[in-house]
Amino acid sequence: MDATILGFLLLDGLQNGVVYGLLALSLVLVFAVTRVIFVPIGELLMFAPLSLVWLLSGKLPGTLWLALVLGGAWALLARGRGAALPLLGGMGLLLVFFLALRFPPLAYPAVVLLVVYLGVASYRVFFQPMREATVLAFLIMAVGLHVAYQGLGLVFFGPEQFRPEPLLRGDAVVGLSWQGVLVLLFAVGSVLGLYLFFRRSLFGKALLAAAENRLGARLSGIPPQEAGMVAFGIASLLAALSGLLLAPLINAAYFMGFMLGLKGFVAAILGGLASYPVAFLGALAVGFFESFTSFYASAYKEALVFLLLVPALFYQSFRVRAVEE
Repeated sequence: MDATILGFLLLDGLQNGVVYGLLALSLVLVFAVTRVIFVPIGELLMFAPLSLVWLLSGKLPGTLWLALVLGGAWALLARGRGAALPLLGGMGLLLVFFLALRFPPLAYPAVVLLVVYLGVASYRVFFQPMREATVLAFLIMAVGLHVAYQGLGLVFFGPEQFRPEPLLRGDAVVGLSWQGVLVLLFAVGSVLGLYLFFRRSLFGKALLAAAENRLGARLSGIPPQEAGMVAFGIASLLAALSGLLLAPLINAAYFMGFMLGLKGFVAAILGGLASYPVAFLGALAVGFFESFTSFYASAYKEALVFLLLVPALFYQSFRVRAVEE
């Protein structure tokens, strides 16, 4: 290996690692607040660029109708004055999509709003009614949603792969495009934004309180249902923006989100599903490890990446045992 190949591998690992890091942060946030391991986060990531391709071609994506159906179920569950939010949100979403058909620049914010609405509605319809369930029950529901959303992705978009146009064209340096630079800047901005949100804003501190002690937060007047909706909204926003920025660098397809989400899950496990900085550092480690294993043992790349779970799970097992003793 010479210096040129080493540089390519480091840039590739960094670019992949920050994407896994954003997914890991989303998973840790959702799990800390709701105890849900949000397996379908990868499907939401892919829904954004695929819906964008459909919308820019002059067609309404099937994900819009999925979001509206879930919004209707949300309104039925909420009843009374609580039904106004999903109904108004669904009507606004439909209006934005029809406007985007005439004004293509609106397609980008339209699909971001769609994914955020879809993520929040998924929480309200599927997870909030079982809020007293165990982590295992939440996981079973999340895996079921992943299977359902992946199947619907095949129905909505077909088996083809799509690559949207990049927001920035050209190469910054050899091996790193300006679109890749945009991905890196977005990752850094997201981490700083989340830090300021949780440390400086009252709402962010309330969300941290709900993550640390849900019973204490409830006694302090912080509704856990709203905290869960905000957590799912932030996670869905990160997934949507990550998908839009990443898709021009790779091919977007209905089946690709699961593998990205699974690697984000590996990074989150390395952080113990509790620490945001450690999860992000774990994601960078996963990205670099994947990059170098693809060079030395490309046939076993995926298996070796998931092998990182073994020492992390052993460590968590010993840590829990030490706490119990």
